[in-house]
Amino acid sequence: MTETSRPQQSEVSETVAENQGAPVTDRLDVFDQLMKPEVQESLTTLVDNLPKLTEMLEFFTKAYDFGKSVATDPVLAEDTMASLTGFTKPVTDTLKNVSSAAIEAGDRVHNQKDQGAISVFGLMKMLKDPQVQKGLRYAQAFMDVMNEREQNKR
Repeated sequence: MTETSRPQQSEVSETVAENQGAPVTDRLDVFDQLMKPEVQESLTTLVDNLPKLTEMLEFFTKAYDFGKSVATDPVLAEDTMASLTGFTKPVTDTLKNVSSAAIEAGDRVHNQKDQGAISVFGLMKMLKDPQVQKGLRYAQAFMDVMNEREQNKR
């Protein structure tokens, strides 16, 4: 019987590297890496978990496709903007109204020629104004809330 000789690992690596057209040293580095026990253990774990990874990849692919379709849908974008506008319009209108009133009040105070002090009778007259009453009720309620929160902290 003749004994057939088996090529050594390095001979196989060189042959594969030559067949691939890559430099021999690059291919040897890859095979050297694959021969390490920790790399083999990692590859075994990876192969064992391939079904789970495939399932996760399919889920993420579907989620990506859905997100892309939602992001590029002009009808959905238009509907979203319309609903946001419907929600924010009253808020922005109120803010515009309050800010314009504050600017106008500041201008009036600045343009007043009479810079004298407000008398007690002037204060009594102002207290009858419904807007002042509304503001005072709000201030009182705000102070009550702040006091309750401070009491709860103790």
